[in-house]
Amino acid sequence: MAKPNQAKEPELKPERDKLQESSGSGNSILINIITTTIVCIIFIGVNYFLQSNLLTTQLKNVTTEQSADEGTDEPLDKPEKGIVLDLGDFTMNLSDIEPRRYLKANVAIEITNPEPDPTQVEEPKKEGGHGGHGAETAPDPKASIVAEMEQYKPAIRDAVITVLTSKTSDELATTAGKELAKQQIAESVNGIFDGEREVIRVSFGQFIMQ
Repeated sequence: MAKPNQAKEPELKPERDKLQESSGSGNSILINIITTTIVCIIFIGVNYFLQSNLLTTQLKNVTTEQSADEGTDEPLDKPEKGIVLDLGDFTMNLSDIEPRRYLKANVAIEITNPEPDPTQVEEPKKEGGHGGHGAETAPDPKASIVAEMEQYKPAIRDAVITVLTSKTSDELATTAGKELAKQQIAESVNGIFDGEREVIRVSFGQFIMQ
């Protein structure tokens, strides 16, 4: 009778081992799921905290800038506007040797328009009319400055020619080259004005190289 009992025991051990292995693997999966969930919750919480602090800081900066703008009555800086002096058309040879190249360009400069001196303001002129009465006409300050600049025009044109003829077609073919030429023209013309006026900007109209 003892022999049949001993034969049944080996058949039950594999089943118990399988149950233990399945139970252990199930616990491992559950632990992994719980760990992953906790990590995700922590990550979401940290990200939300950082985003909230960043948004709060940006809102404070915007509010501070708006308060500063509302507290100042001074207008924003605007580009200075002066008086434009058209120097006319230029046709000149460039410094290229082979092949020879020439430039045809229209150049204008914008010069400062200083505030008139109150002690030197001319009295308005009266135009004659019926009964000796006439309307008062104030002199145009811009027209007087343009007329004043006419005496400088030959020297200014010479300065423009000196700068441009020192350039090659390759130098003037680029935007940077044109801007450098404008800067050099402005410096030369400012030397002619000797502090009485100042060049705000130099403009090229027609600009053809052949």
